[in-house]
Amino acid sequence: ARSLDKLYNFADCSGLHLIFALNALRRNPNNSWNSSSALGLVKYSASKKYNISWELGNEPNNYRTMNGRAVNGSQLGKDYIQLKSLLQPIRTYSRASLYGPNIGRPRKNVIALLDGFMKVAGSTVDAVTWQHYYIDSRVVKVMDFLKTRLLDTLSDQIRKIQKVVNTYTPGKKIWLEGVVTTSAGGTNNLSDSYAAGFLWLNTLGMLANQGIDVVIRHSFFDHGYNHLVDQNFNPLPDYWLSLLYKRLIGPKVLAVHVAGLQRKPRPGRVIRDKLRIYAHCTSHHKYEQACLIYVLFYLLISKYQKKGSLGGQVKKEKSHSPKGERFFCESVQLNGQPLMMVDDGTLPDLKPRPLRAGRTLVIPPVTMGFYVVKNVNALACRYR
Repeated sequence: ARSLDKLYNFADCSGLHLIFALNALRRNPNNSWNSSSALGLVKYSASKKYNISWELGNEPNNYRTMNGRAVNGSQLGKDYIQLKSLLQPIRTYSRASLYGPNIGRPRKNVIALLDGFMKVAGSTVDAVTWQHYYIDSRVVKVMDFLKTRLLDTLSDQIRKIQKVVNTYTPGKKIWLEGVVTTSAGGTNNLSDSYAAGFLWLNTLGMLANQGIDVVIRHSFFDHGYNHLVDQNFNPLPDYWLSLLYKRLIGPKVLAVHVAGLQRKPRPGRVIRDKLRIYAHCTSHHKYEQACLIYVLFYLLISKYQKKGSLGGQVKKEKSHSPKGERFFCESVQLNGQPLMMVDDGTLPDLKPRPLRAGRTLVIPPVTMGFYVVKNVNALACRYR
């Protein structure tokens, strides 16, 4: 109870909503879920009037490895129905949101588990949840973080999840509930460095483009290396990217076409763009009065810089590849200024650098960033 109090108070103080995952590995002899312990926790939470949403378990596809007892999708669906019936008589949680099944990467066996779950309990959950990690931490190398083929694995996994969900509950929300760069707690000097930002920012852009409107970062703070702040609570590069994204990016997604990059691949070869641009209507309060505005954010995963203009061509120019030290850096700059906390409780001003109208955009190699574009006839951004 004391641990739950601390956890809830942290979330409440931070303006966050708590989703609590109950222990699904307490099983009865017939392999059904034993809810006795969970009921005690739920009743305690209700007595404190905690505003909590619920989930049951974590990566059920790994239960055999973890506990020596497998749970198939059909049984997991029955367990969720049981959890729903447990919550309904308790006034505080009779309408509480329920999420799941929080499966791992959608390999063949995981898709089969999700299929069985959706058939039995697809209508029970408010959103279907799953997890994704890009690289095995035991074999990761720094250049892996810049492989476009790796960035594109997420898109294929989204389609696999959507296909199963839409078969049983068309239009059901899908959340990416856990996303990390490397598995098993991450990799020191990589998962917590500048290099990881390419995977993180690409994840946010790709999910929005494919209709996934909630992504939960794993994690804010922990014992591994996938976190957003270090052991002294200093923000890491992915924290600053997240902050800029939340400050600037609105929910409306715009289609972007990068002229001059469409080229026909040689037989047997797939062309994967190393310049990736995503666009949204802005959500920043400073720009709300100017309705014809959108935000571009980009990734350039190339040893060449790019030059271009809005509505024109984007050209490739030769440039030196950045020094390797940048990849391992645990700090980041905005418009040439390092980002750091003013003090323990104060974020710095995120100051833009205005560019004159018509100026050619020069994007340095192996960088990521944001542009706010004013007075553009983006019809989707006219109406709120």
